[in-house]
Amino acid sequence: VPVVITSLGCNADVIAAIQVYGGIIFHDVINRRQAEKAAARGVDGIVCVSAGAGGHAGTINPFALVTEVRHAFGGVILLGGCINTGAHIAAARLMGADLAYIGTRFIATSESLAADAYKKMLVDSGSSDVIYTASISGISGNFLTQSLINAGVDLRKLREHVDVADELMDSGAKAWKTIWTAGHGTAGIDEVPSTGDLCLRLAQEY
Repeated sequence: VPVVITSLGCNADVIAAIQVYGGIIFHDVINRRQAEKAAARGVDGIVCVSAGAGGHAGTINPFALVTEVRHAFGGVILLGGCINTGAHIAAARLMGADLAYIGTRFIATSESLAADAYKKMLVDSGSSDVIYTASISGISGNFLTQSLINAGVDLRKLREHVDVADELMDSGAKAWKTIWTAGHGTAGIDEVPSTGDLCLRLAQEY
């Protein structure tokens, strides 16, 4: 595998095993402390997962996060969080990132293996339809509010730093599979194009 992305733990043995065959490793971080740790362990690139990104995102503004990580790391920096257009890619590079890191936008493509209902929810949702909570996996992340409601989660009882997965078993709900993640970038998703068309559009806009 030529490029490996790691998250939720920066393991020196994993890094060594990838680099020994010539692979490169990018590691997700949400703050400077994590970036410093990853840099010390020799990663090839650091992904700044800023406020508003999908999945296990952080809470730091992208301008601040890229600035702090650049002070701690001289390698490749990627920026993730609400990137949907070529203009967003250009903005990421202008603020100091080498590459843009796009997640949620590619879930809503025709080739994506995500459920059609998931794609439709992304199209129908805006940034205010995303909730940031640690209740689902035990680690803070952004999830589509309606998918939590559909799974029987009582939003009035969401508890930080508590894994509610056991409580959802009876309903068949499962984090990532039926409880869906998304970033604030849902605000810019209004269709489900092919991946090829989306990439061409991003290049032209950039």
